Amino acid sequence: MHKTLYPLFGIVTVLNTPFKADGGIDHAALRKNVREALEAGVAGFLVPAMAAEVYSLSHPERIKLVETVLEAVNQRVPVIAGAGEADPAKAKSLLKSYIDIGCKQVLFQIPYQNEQQFKTDFYRLAEIDVEMIMLQDWDASGYGLPESLICELFESVEAFKCLKIETVPAGYKYSRILSLTGGRLNVSGGWAVTQLIEGLERGVHAFMPTGMHWIYTEIHRLWMKGKTSEAAELFESILPVLAFSNQHLEISIPFFKRLLYRQGMYPSDLVRDSAISFDAYHEKTADRLIQRVIELENRIKNQRAGL
Repeated sequence: MHKTLYPLFGIVTVLNTPFKADGGIDHAALRKNVREALEAGVAGFLVPAMAAEVYSLSHPERIKLVETVLEAVNQRVPVIAGAGEADPAKAKSLLKSYIDIGCKQVLFQIPYQNEQQFKTDFYRLAEIDVEMIMLQDWDASGYGLPESLICELFESVEAFKCLKIETVPAGYKYSRILSLTGGRLNVSGGWAVTQLIEGLERGVHAFMPTGMHWIYTEIHRLWMKGKTSEAAELFESILPVLAFSNQHLEISIPFFKRLLYRQGMYPSDLVRDSAISFDAYHEKTADRLIQRVIELENRIKNQRAGL
């Protein structure tokens, strides 16, 4: 089987879920965030994923989230629907629902026990009819899926065209997978956004961070124009933000929701369920860093507008 590289390049934003005071999802706020990201120049959207508090969302809520984003995007960029479920039968049911509302790109997040189990679950889910399957290679403390397994699945399933690597270390695995697949498998970076510049140097095709749409797209734009020093300088200006937010997912989610609230896109910074308290010390640090982000993004907007 010969595959050409799937065209997904740049910043693919992972959307947070906005909640109303009554705990319901605020779809108007979600659309506002999508419009802002599109204006900034993102290359696509991933929803719902870990940043969306996905495991606190019911299947009807997940389907409605994807439907809202599909409508707001209106085919301008890919919308990748996340199907994270421990039970393969539930994941397949969710995937069928995504297809029914017109989604053509999906993310598989399959728990790994052993290679045979993983292949069985992957092939069962891959029976669906979609344009693109992205596989999440997630391991918060290790190297993730075996390289040979990734390559075998890539060569045997036509729709498997993208891989989201979120492992420790990520950089070496980016290079290995790009080399082993001859650059034909589209590789994205996720949680390792603190190594964004290294990822770009290694030839990663897309990065999938949360929030800060204007900053991330500007870093990528500068890099692609050959202004690598300027891209690195801008990236280094947000390293304190990433050092704080990337301590833990349970810090990242409330931080970026607080940012979206301060930016006027979300009506609140409510988190549905968290195992870690975002206390007064977190809030003080977050507010200082959020002000930095807002000032940087305003500067980028003015520069692009020629002001």
